[in-house]
Amino acid sequence: MQIPFEPYLFGYQINIHLILEYLAFFVAFRYYIFLRRKSTDSITSNNRLSIILGAALGALIGSRLIGFLENPLIEFSQQNLLQLLNTKTIMGGLFGGLLGVELAKKIIAEKQSSGDLFVLPIILGIFIGRIGCFLSGINEFTYGKVTTSVFGIDLGDGLLRHPTSLYELVFLIVLFFSLKWIRNNSNLKNGELFKIFMLLYFGFRFFVEFLKPNVFYVIGMSTIQLLCVICWLYYSSFIIQKIKNAR
Repeated sequence: MQIPFEPYLFGYQINIHLILEYLAFFVAFRYYIFLRRKSTDSITSNNRLSIILGAALGALIGSRLIGFLENPLIEFSQQNLLQLLNTKTIMGGLFGGLLGVELAKKIIAEKQSSGDLFVLPIILGIFIGRIGCFLSGINEFTYGKVTTSVFGIDLGDGLLRHPTSLYELVFLIVLFFSLKWIRNNSNLKNGELFKIFMLLYFGFRFFVEFLKPNVFYVIGMSTIQLLCVICWLYYSSFIIQKIKNAR
């Protein structure tokens, strides 16, 4: 199979990344519905719907905003503006969704933590989306730097690059089953599973960004890495608490 993978159906070229992106949303949501039916949800259906809407709106804004900040020096032409409007990143979506949920909960006066039910569906959705990123090769800015290591793969430009999407797929598999085991075998407080997921995923993305050909840096870090640091600071009290408990 050649990468980028650009199949044709009835004479039309298929955007495999876009298809897998929509599939990721569909499968993740259906998995969330399945988990909610099997669990006892302390949040009412109306409040849960408000939280989902808050998450969706926050994710939409966050994904576009961080996508824009990853291209701060782009020339403002009509073509580039349309490209910027379509640029999005899962990192901005996750953190924007988090802020959207917190805002929605304040509006509806919901005190219960709401993130744990979303953890495994989110990981599944990211996994499906990352398959699309890998198959898109250099058409999506998720590829890695040129490398001479045994892991190098030609992603469409004739150069051996770090397949960072594949690295993430492996990490997501380990993360999915690790968090599933923790959920079933640990006495976590409500909401803590989501915090652990965010810290681990953002931690992974912080380090894997060093393997990507990022151009725009602030204090030696990319926009995504700065967002990772902001996420860690956001959960700093949780981190300190867990360190104290471990001691």
